[in-house]
Amino acid sequence: MSNVNEYNDIMAFHPGYYIADIIEDMEISQAEFATRMGTTTKTLSKLVNGQANISNDLAKKLSVMLGTSVDVWQNLQNTYDQKLMEIQQAKDFDEQTEIVKQIDYKYFVEVVGLPSTRELKEKVANLCKFFKVSDLRIMLQPDFLVNFRTGISTTSEKNIINSRAWIQTAMNLSKDIETKSFDADRLKSRLPELRSMTIQKPEEFLPKMREIFAECGVAFVLLPHLKNAGVNGAVKWLSEDRVVLAMNNRGLNADKFWFSLFHEIRHVLQQKIKTVFISSSVEEMTDINNALEQDADNFANNYLIPPAAFKKFAPTRFTSDNEIVKFAKSIGIHPGIVAGRLQHEGIIPQNRCSKLKEKYVIEINHSA
Repeated sequence: MSNVNEYNDIMAFHPGYYIADIIEDMEISQAEFATRMGTTTKTLSKLVNGQANISNDLAKKLSVMLGTSVDVWQNLQNTYDQKLMEIQQAKDFDEQTEIVKQIDYKYFVEVVGLPSTRELKEKVANLCKFFKVSDLRIMLQPDFLVNFRTGISTTSEKNIINSRAWIQTAMNLSKDIETKSFDADRLKSRLPELRSMTIQKPEEFLPKMREIFAECGVAFVLLPHLKNAGVNGAVKWLSEDRVVLAMNNRGLNADKFWFSLFHEIRHVLQQKIKTVFISSSVEEMTDINNALEQDADNFANNYLIPPAAFKKFAPTRFTSDNEIVKFAKSIGIHPGIVAGRLQHEGIIPQNRCSKLKEKYVIEINHSA
């Protein structure tokens, strides 16, 4: 170990650096200096080479031998320690800038009001504070927030960082939402009302939906899409009495919104407190719980469109738009949900029913 450490324009001089100069000026050997100082050659060698710190005892001996105060040597040690910390912090920030470059910082300025800046180090500091982590590299640890099916690879690292950033953002924003204690029975009893909202406009159903969820112990967060996150929705339990249900507002056709919503509601009702569920468009980020995911898919499908009614409807590729609208009306849901189901199952082509698949426009700005 050297008695001088430097990184960029930061230099840290170990007290041993100055002791080596003193020995040279005295024109004696280290062994003789150690004898005069009243310590061992080994101890002095470690001190001179920056391998050991100055203890109170050594500071006292040096002060008496050289006619200085004890504070001189203690201050040299403290200054060195502080500079080492400054160097390590600079190295940490530089390594974290590679992660910052993969995150759309502007998103956090616009959505949650982080300070606007072009300085990478300021971005690192602001994001660390917002994500509540001591180091952005923690975002890459396998056990941070949520596990994914595959390990982190070169192609998926950006998706994993941003998906976790999106989930943490939802968790932070949920703190401003007041909820009662979670009540599964109450939530189940409100499902028919939630389903009936599919025929309403977002400006009508969203306020009431948030109110219903809050009464059931669910903090509902609707977030803008974060570039490279690939997350459509997520469920994260904060405690046994409170859960966050977060959804992305990107590409919100009515069918996608309501299927995703009921999919996430099922994850809430599964009450897997220690599991974070995410719905993602990125295959590598698919949640590891296959059975629970399939259960959520089945629940969303069957609750929105009851199996018996769908079987009786018996749609084919020749089923007209008018027939779809009539069927949707008979079961009390948005026709776009039926059209989306038929497209998903390959019964009708993707280019059909564009007029039925209403696209929601939901503007969100949590920083306001």
